[in-house]
Amino acid sequence: MSAEPKRARILYNSRHLHGVDEKRRVQIPAKWRPAEGEVEFTMIVWRKGPHGPCLRVLPPEQMERLMQTIDAMPNDDPRKTVLKRVIGSNSEQVTLDRAGRICLPEAMAREAGIKDQALLVGLLDRFEIWNPERYEAVDAADQVLLPDAMKLME
Repeated sequence: MSAEPKRARILYNSRHLHGVDEKRRVQIPAKWRPAEGEVEFTMIVWRKGPHGPCLRVLPPEQMERLMQTIDAMPNDDPRKTVLKRVIGSNSEQVTLDRAGRICLPEAMAREAGIKDQALLVGLLDRFEIWNPERYEAVDAADQVLLPDAMKLME
């Protein structure tokens, strides 16, 4: 029995401002790309929050974890179907091209307000793609909540 080699875990940190080309392609930072092999991310229109939607990007292991969490919910809970329907209908698989770019689906980019520039924001185990102006409001709100959030690490 051969053990499958373990992939190095990628840490999605920092912020990266990139241009979006005419085909809606955006560069993914080199340190956020796997060392080898093709990776398919799941991109979800993330509407949670008062500042407007962004695009949340889940690497394969995070998407698998999300699916396991939803599958573990009771089948008679109607919220389970709602989650599956909303996530399923508001997500797409995107693959890195040879140049390290992903293409933002047109409707998703439009809903997130992403046009000429995109701000990629690391969430450690996944990342988000924001309209840079919209993210300024999110960052300001995060700074207000930060002192209380830091108590979770004490």
